[in-house]
Amino acid sequence: MIVCVCNNISDREIRQAVDLGLSSMDELRSDLGVATCCGKCATYAEEVLTLHVERTAADTRVTELSFRSRQAA
Repeated sequence: MIVCVCNNISDREIRQAVDLGLSSMDELRSDLGVATCCGKCATYAEEVLTLHVERTAADTRVTELSFRSRQAA
């Protein structure tokens, strides 16, 4: 779904940017141009960003715990 109409940025592109290391709205603004024109997308863009950062962190923790439990066995 398009999040930023002014710059044609989708939620998928925001998630991909997080996967490449972006983790803040300032970085999204700088790298993708999100919320740099009218700003109406800022709230939803931040929601997409935050949720994906949290999911990525949770997935990383699960993977690390799984790896550690296999090493201990």
